[in-house]
This record gives sequence, C-alpha cells and structure tokens, in this order.
Amino acid sequence: MDFLTPETLGLLFAVGLLAGFVDSIAGGGGLLAIPALLAAGLPPAETLATGKLQSSFGALSATIKFIQRGEVNPRAMLPMIACTFVGAAAGATVVQMLNPSFMRDVIPILLIGIAVYLLLSPKAGDLDAHQRIGEHAFALSIGTGIGFYDGFFGPGTGTFFAIAFVSLLGHNFRRATAHTKVLNLTSNLAALLFFILGGHVVWIVGLLMGAGQYIGAQLGAHMVIRNGARIVRPMLVTASIAITVKLVWTDEGNILRVAFASLLGWFV
Repeated sequence: MDFLTPETLGLLFAVGLLAGFVDSIAGGGGLLAIPALLAAGLPPAETLATGKLQSSFGALSATIKFIQRGEVNPRAMLPMIACTFVGAAAGATVVQMLNPSFMRDVIPILLIGIAVYLLLSPKAGDLDAHQRIGEHAFALSIGTGIGFYDGFFGPGTGTFFAIAFVSLLGHNFRRATAHTKVLNLTSNLAALLFFILGGHVVWIVGLLMGAGQYIGAQLGAHMVIRNGARIVRPMLVTASIAITVKLVWTDEGNILRVAFASLLGWFV
C-alpha cells in the first residue's frame, strides 16, 4: 500500500499510543483509532479488522499490568471469559449477514443513560458495594450479551462492561476496570479471529499501532491503579458522551439527531 508513508505510519503509531492510554482507563479508544485508519486510506473492512488487531495489544497490555498488580485473577473469571468469547464470535458471524445500522439508534441512548447514572450517583464505584447477581448469571447475561455486541457493532464495549461490573457485581471502579480489560481482550480476540479468516487485516499497520497501544495501555493501567475512581469516573462520563456524539453526528438518520434537528427547528 503506497499511501502508507513513513510519516503516516508514525502518526498511526502515535494515535495507537493515545488510544491505548484512553481505552485502558474508560474505553473509547476506537474513537481515535478507527477515524485515523480511515483517514490513512484503509477501506472500511480493513479498518475494522486492523482496528481489532491493534486494540487487542492495548487490552493485553492493560490486562498484564492489572494481573501483575493483583487487581484481577483470570482463572476466577473463566465462565465470564468463555461466555464473552462465544458471544463475540457469534456477533462477528452475524454482522457478516445483517446490517448493524439499527444499533445506532439504541446505543447512544444507553450511553447517555450511563453518563447520567455516573453523574447522579457520585458514590457509585468509589468502594466495593452490594452484589446484585451471581457471577455465573453475570457471565451468561453480560458476558454473552456485551461480547455479542462487541463482535457485532463495538463502540462503547469497555464502558458497558465497566458499568455492569460496578452496578451488578458491586465492584469499585479500579477493580471493574481491571476485570473489564480481561473481557475486552477476550471479545477482541474472538472478533479478530474471524477478520483474520476473512483476510482483511493490514498487518504492518495493526502491529505498529499495536505497539503504541501496548505502551499507552501500560501507562493508563498504572493511572487507574494509582488513582482509582478519581480518574475513572470522569473518563467514563467523557467516553460515554464522546461515543454518543460520534455515533449521532455520523448518522443522519439517527433518532437523536432527527429529534434535535426538529427541536432546533422550533426555535429558528
């Protein structure tokens, strides 16, 4: 690919570094990586496939950091990991047969709800709280469901996982973020497998950005371990709002965009 000049590759590495840092804290790194890949000239299918490769490095990096610091034990998460893998594999299979555009109306509304929940529940995630469902029920419902969503559509996956760990299992934000990265890595690898089989991965770009992701995620995970809720809460709110704006702004038929345009019309 002649358009991948050394300058372009250098910029993509820098984007991967920043995306890894952001994603390891609150999710939403794809908001940086995917537009950068498209701007570099990659076709949509190659962009999504290569995006999964580079983001897998970030998720792996953060997971290693959290394991080393004793924040998470993957063995205790095996049912969640298995359900997430199956869900993501199913989502990546179904997306090749269906149009995921109908998700664009639903996801922004859910993300706005997350931001409102965090703003109105200032103590949520500061400390471990009451567990509302069992871990096996969590694995079957949240692991499979969000895993399917990541393989099928994707934006906000890390944010959804983090909020599920806080609200349903009672984890504090630091612990929730650590567990989220394990499941994020799982869903990324499951979806990536299907993209590799489809031959859509641009390896030189994915590996280069992946190196940046790995370094950035190490730095972000360190920030989470040191600062906990103080840094994760505002980043989750910011990620929720940013992903919502991105989805609504790029989809002219989105119900929120149509409603806003209609409301604006009353005042103009």
